[in-house]
Amino acid sequence: MPAEIRTRHVVRNSAALIVLVLLVVEAVMLPFPWTVAKLKMSNPKSTALMDERIKDAKTNHEPFFIRHTFVPLSQISPSLIHAVIVAEDGTFFEHNGVDWYEVKESLEKNWEEKRIVRGSSTITMQLAKNLWFSTSRDPLTKMNEVIAAYMLEHYLTKDRILELYLNEIEFGRGIFGVESASKVYFGTSASQVTREECLRLAAIIPSPIRHDPNTDSRFVSNRLEIISLRMEARGW
Repeated sequence: MPAEIRTRHVVRNSAALIVLVLLVVEAVMLPFPWTVAKLKMSNPKSTALMDERIKDAKTNHEPFFIRHTFVPLSQISPSLIHAVIVAEDGTFFEHNGVDWYEVKESLEKNWEEKRIVRGSSTITMQLAKNLWFSTSRDPLTKMNEVIAAYMLEHYLTKDRILELYLNEIEFGRGIFGVESASKVYFGTSASQVTREECLRLAAIIPSPIRHDPNTDSRFVSNRLEIISLRMEARGW
């Protein structure tokens, strides 16, 4: 066999092997379908994000306590639900897990800036990441988030996805879910928070470890204004 043809065979077989390895890695990391379907009726006791935070604290020899109280969607202030939707995923009720327009816009913006300045993760993708994956932004993790998001949208209703998201999202060191966050920061339940407090909680979701909703930092103030304008535009 000529050397050129042998080289082609080697390249083709190597590429096939790489694809096969990636598919195996994908299959191992993704949740089982019945694990996703179980979320219809069962609330998760812990998440991958919680486990990651606990592990980090142990590595750094730091004390760490989780505050997490699950509440049904009916016990969460509508203003808080609306604030989170407009802040994180304005087309949540219109897509099937992935907002491909946002993905395109983010890719173009990040390419122009030569760094990640704009995210495109939907609420469903964020929930998938919190439940099963790490905080890494590597391409494989992103691919897993997309596949798992489609699985969540297949098995669960939009309201159930929103309920799980609001109860599992991180709001600070060891603080998970809107009920715990409302009590820690404002001394009340997620059903009783004021409109201002709802906006402040939604404002820190992109960076909950670095920012406190009770401060008037530039980050919090800018996000408050954006979220407020978006809610007014929708009549919320």
